[in-house]
Amino acid sequence: MVIGPDSSREMLPGEEAEVDALLRAAFGGEDEVALVHALRRDGDMASESVTCWHGRVAGYAALSRMVAPEGWLCLAPVAVWLEFQRGALTPVDGRKKYWQVGRRLVSMIAIAAESPALEQVPAIVVLGNPEFYEKCGFSRARAAKLKTPYPSEYTMLAAPGEDVPEAELIYPPAFLAPQTQI
Repeated sequence: MVIGPDSSREMLPGEEAEVDALLRAAFGGEDEVALVHALRRDGDMASESVTCWHGRVAGYAALSRMVAPEGWLCLAPVAVWLEFQRGALTPVDGRKKYWQVGRRLVSMIAIAAESPALEQVPAIVVLGNPEFYEKCGFSRARAAKLKTPYPSEYTMLAAPGEDVPEAELIYPPAFLAPQTQI
């Protein structure tokens, strides 16, 4: 008996339309849908993960390849259906269990990034709400010396070790170009 969200897993072929609908609902428009399509089209998408709830995609996270530093990944976009953004309640042994779909999905990615066994991915950067992403394992302090085209106070890093790398972040072209095509 499933008592919480299904485990996070790679997005399956045929789930693109469901992910597109989630992105539209979570972000209120087409920009993130167009971004994901452009990342796929350009070959910059490294991984797409979903978390399902009762057979429905409840959360989505994309990892794309950074132009620089070489080998680094960017976590974006991340989306969770509105009704799951504050968590989902499920009865467990006569009590209600609170499941945080987004935190569960992002935490799995941060944990993987910090694993020394994941040598082929030196680091994952994310741009977003520090209150949320730091609870998931990303660090603003470790991103303090990164040069970024986006606000540095919202830039965080997950990577093996404890260092504070100095590097210039160059995102895939899809992040910098206006998204008008899907």
